[in-house]
Amino acid sequence: MIKNLIIILGFTAIFISCASKPPTQQENICSIFEQKSSWYRIVNKSYEKWGAPIHVQMAIMRQESAFQNRIKPERTKLLGLIPWKRKSSALGYSQAIDATWDWYRKENNKPLASRVNFSDAVDFTGWYMNKTVQINGISTSDAYNQYLAYHEGHGGFKKKSFNDKDWLINTARDVDERSKKYKSQLKECEDNFKKKFLGIF
Repeated sequence: MIKNLIIILGFTAIFISCASKPPTQQENICSIFEQKSSWYRIVNKSYEKWGAPIHVQMAIMRQESAFQNRIKPERTKLLGLIPWKRKSSALGYSQAIDATWDWYRKENNKPLASRVNFSDAVDFTGWYMNKTVQINGISTSDAYNQYLAYHEGHGGFKKKSFNDKDWLINTARDVDERSKKYKSQLKECEDNFKKKFLGIF
């Protein structure tokens, strides 16, 4: 019986490892959804709930974590050598920090939501983008400014804290370009994912 339990636990560990492994060919959204069969349904659900386009959500998450579920910011160096504190409390697919994640969980009554869970992370991203519409008046289709608000926070965006960060401006441009590319690619394959979702084939 113990032997069987060890085998089951081993297969479970392998399954979890494969399930959380980031997709390859991340510059093609069709390839991403082909590799991760449940992801289209999850991101589309967030779109229907929060009005955040699939291609924008995916472009933001691709930039933040490259779809790695347990990634954290690198550590700072003490005296330039010794690994020290991390740059922020960001974690997971969405790279949400502790305070913002707690805000999301409380407002949506999701005390068990986890940043390493793709479904929760996507719902967070859609929710945050919707908040950006309400607070900053930025369209959910505006990937460039949505990313700036996502990275700097709603207050930081209002203060235009990004103006003296050339690297961030360039990153936001990259997100915008990737979003446009994802949108174009999705037009070619989305019907297939919709049919699979509806059980047509």
